[in-house]
Amino acid sequence: MSLVGYSFGEILKSLRVYKGFTIPRLAEGICSEEDMVQFEKEEKYPTIDQLYKIALKLNVDLNHFFDISSSDTYNNASAVMQLINKYKRERDYAAINEILKKEKDNPLFKHTSFRQFLMWHEGICTNYLEEDKNKSVAILYEALTLTNPEKKNLTEREIEILTSIAIVEKDNGNLGQAVEVFQEALNNLTELPQVLDSSIWLKILYGLAQALSKLEKYEESLIYCSKGIDNCIYEENMYLFGEFHYQTGMNFIKLGKLPEGKENLEKAITIFRLQQNEKFASLVITEMEKLLKYC
Repeated sequence: MSLVGYSFGEILKSLRVYKGFTIPRLAEGICSEEDMVQFEKEEKYPTIDQLYKIALKLNVDLNHFFDISSSDTYNNASAVMQLINKYKRERDYAAINEILKKEKDNPLFKHTSFRQFLMWHEGICTNYLEEDKNKSVAILYEALTLTNPEKKNLTEREIEILTSIAIVEKDNGNLGQAVEVFQEALNNLTELPQVLDSSIWLKILYGLAQALSKLEKYEESLIYCSKGIDNCIYEENMYLFGEFHYQTGMNFIKLGKLPEGKENLEKAITIFRLQQNEKFASLVITEMEKLLKYC
């Protein structure tokens, strides 16, 4: 297998530094120091015998130096990514940040795809932990340009990053900008021949519905709520199902349509309780009582 195209030099250098080896120490008994420097700069490549000795000295599997998706490296990095996603669903940004600090210098994450994943979540944590919107958005755009400098024909992952940018803008009150970025994400998503994770549709639709409601565009918000509910039913995906009914109910109440509003808020309560999310159910009950009291 050729080493060309697999960022061999970057992987070699990151592993060497991570394991605490100097160039002379790693090169000893394998090749000249000049050769090792050239390996790291990808000006030349080691023989398979030299590569085996390097892997042995660094105490890593030989597959570390090849396509990362074909080695155990992928499984290790994937496990970290799954844990980050779990904490993201729970909105535990402090836990995510601890993982990011721990894994930042791990050679496993020098591969562009994994590095992008860490940078993406660094941007999210920056917004919620440091409360620095500008820095957060800058990091997120940097993560996006790692794989798509032109920001055209976005992949599913890149659309998710763009959606995170829209959410940050929304949560910081930049509603017009948020709607614009959500729409850009939605347009890119419709261009994909297949969407593997239907939750991306739901995140965008719900974000749009929230932003438009805050802009007092209740009728328009209802359109995206309806699309979200239909998508949940079609995909048999309960993600944000309760939230869409909640937002629908709130929109109807703001429009003075109290029976429709109450009906959807009650549906939201039922859904949250079925999901064993008593916290959200209680919040909706409190909100409903407060709103309907003065209507």
